[in-house]
Amino acid sequence: MLVDEVLADLWAEGAELDRLVGGLAADEWARPTPADGWTIAHQIAHLAWTDEAARMAVAEPEGFAELLKQGAANPTGYVDDAAAEGAALPPDQLLVYWRESRADLAEVLKGVPAGEKIPWFGPPMSATSMATARLMETWAHGQDVADALGVRRLPSNRLRHVAHLAVRTRGFAYLLHGRTAPDAEIRVELTGPDGDVWSWGPEDAAQRVSGPALDFCLLATQRRHRDDLAVVAEGADADEWLGIVQAFAGLPGKGREPGQFA
Repeated sequence: MLVDEVLADLWAEGAELDRLVGGLAADEWARPTPADGWTIAHQIAHLAWTDEAARMAVAEPEGFAELLKQGAANPTGYVDDAAAEGAALPPDQLLVYWRESRADLAEVLKGVPAGEKIPWFGPPMSATSMATARLMETWAHGQDVADALGVRRLPSNRLRHVAHLAVRTRGFAYLLHGRTAPDAEIRVELTGPDGDVWSWGPEDAAQRVSGPALDFCLLATQRRHRDDLAVVAEGADADEWLGIVQAFAGLPGKGREPGQFA
């Protein structure tokens, strides 16, 4: 898929979240979200900061290298500290910061030459993969905001990007958990919001993962507990993978408690 196509979906995802928070009163930005210690302001601040970090990775590699050093020095608190700093801004300023950072990132990603890899906190990635990762994060943190506001979002076909990222990073998920990914192929078949089946892996694979695309994406971004989702594993390796699957590059989180959103 071309980077412009992913960027268009990324922009649409950001616009949807923008509509959700753009009209909030100042005090509503302090609402707690399902992420421990994070308010709505923290969620938007994190997206703004990460968009800015991604822009630096493309346009200011020396500045981004310094961010990597800071992150390595404080691996468990770096993300929280950055979110807290942004959340301290007045909501109107934070909203402008996020809007500008995501617009600036989209612009620089358009200019990345084909085949060039962008450094990141996880494995280096292409411009298309970076846009996909930003879409995943925008959707995932948008889910936290929606949960905080009691809003039920309609799933869109943009979820295919999130699912694709989770499937492609299967080996990285094992690495983050200090395990070696098994060699066995896994067939993934997910039903999209329109009823289409999205698939990855060989059709004749002995092991499979199946279910609604929304449920798989909620699991891969740790926004819902596996017990509350209709994602099915066939085979020991497929079952193990669903226990550690994550579409994001950071340290594994504890996820959500079973029944938390029942």
